[in-house]
Amino acid sequence: MLDVRRLRILQHLATYGTVAATAEVLHLTAPAVSQQLSVLEREAGLPVVEKSGRTLRLTPAGELLVAHAEVILADLAAAESDLQALKGGHHGLIRVAAFASAARTLLPEVYRLIAEHGDRQARTLTVQLVEQEPDVALEALKKRQVDVALAHSYSVLPRNFPGDSQQDVLLEDPVLLCLPAGRARQLELAPGQPADLTRLAGEAWLTPGPETSCYQMIQRTCGAAGFVPDVRVRSSDFSVLLSLVAAGAGIALAPRLTIGEQPGISVHPLLVPVTRTVFTVIRTGTARRPDVHLLSALLKQAADAVT
Repeated sequence: MLDVRRLRILQHLATYGTVAATAEVLHLTAPAVSQQLSVLEREAGLPVVEKSGRTLRLTPAGELLVAHAEVILADLAAAESDLQALKGGHHGLIRVAAFASAARTLLPEVYRLIAEHGDRQARTLTVQLVEQEPDVALEALKKRQVDVALAHSYSVLPRNFPGDSQQDVLLEDPVLLCLPAGRARQLELAPGQPADLTRLAGEAWLTPGPETSCYQMIQRTCGAAGFVPDVRVRSSDFSVLLSLVAAGAGIALAPRLTIGEQPGISVHPLLVPVTRTVFTVIRTGTARRPDVHLLSALLKQAADAVT
């Protein structure tokens, strides 16, 4: 009979890639991990890993077992969640990874809601926040380094989510064109009037760095409008980009959550809309954990307040 603990080790090996990394995260020694994998192979009756140079890779039998392990471990997590709820839902530490604009706009509201919550147990919930871009946050969720990840996906740039995760939509965040106020007047764009990007092919563009999904979104959006943007400034800090827009350095596309009060900027929806969908992402089977359930509800309240 297959042992769940050894299936967990194999699943971690598939996630972390090496015996040493698997041993470290499971607080085992490397020889102990190797020994457990050998026992699992005897239980399975087939090799589950094989050498590939100086590392190990999963065999077809190993990949099959990992696929089943994801389901089994998710069911176990769900059972543990149900037991926690049955015991009364003790709330403790919950680890959250969020991209910058969500961390700036949503999480302060979550902390405020926790502080003002009338439920004593809710006030015992401790939220540990780390700012991470979605790709990094989802990898941290997969590796169980965080419990909840906030991620986004653009309508022109869909995102792949981990197979063992559950996504819930928090809000729809429209992408807006930000122009120097004087340039908007020259283009005869009234405040809030939808903008046709085809008229802006010759403008100087201010964008995040090429490593970000926002940069890729801008490239695709401008490409659909028939041009390649002339990028003059790159900064992953939207406050820098918007300050430069206000100074007349160029124009930018930015999700609404990233745009604060900024004098000198004219903001416009796009004639062909582009939207950034913001998700709460958790590992499958943890939705009924009382702390995860509470945080998800607080995040939804925060999103409703922001929008």
